[in-house]
Amino acid sequence: MTTRTDDPDDLRDYPDEELAAQPIGAWTGEAYRRVVGAIRAQLAVEDLTQPHWWTLNHASGAPSHWTRASLTARLTPYDDQSTDFDAVYDDLKARGWLREDPRGGMTLTEEGEAARLRARERNLRVHTRTHEGVSRADFVTTINVLRRMVANLGGNGNFPDPVK
Repeated sequence: MTTRTDDPDDLRDYPDEELAAQPIGAWTGEAYRRVVGAIRAQLAVEDLTQPHWWTLNHASGAPSHWTRASLTARLTPYDDQSTDFDAVYDDLKARGWLREDPRGGMTLTEEGEAARLRARERNLRVHTRTHEGVSRADFVTTINVLRRMVANLGGNGNFPDPVK
């Protein structure tokens, strides 16, 4: 009988042959559900969703650059919840965290930047917990392996293009 544990230090060692035979989809799926679930739980404390978080980050990083249409096009490939992005933008505006200039460019208000920083701290807690016991080299290798697998299966293994 297999015993499950929530203790991250209670990981057993397995022979390389057994590890190499593991289904990558099962493990990446479980990792995704755990990491994204932890992030979403932390954002929910601030009554935010991931699309709220993405919007706050993009508007902060490039004030007035993103319009509703351009930001929605940028974020939609990462969305797995069929998000109504206009509702997210409207919600952030109603909170007084986001404003749009006459040409539609979005910028955070001081309150929006303060909220972004609070959410960032919450996300950093998840990041720190996720990386416990994982060396930088192992993490880099993991990301590069996953990028290669994505590319091998016809996806884009490159990082998103930076805002110019």
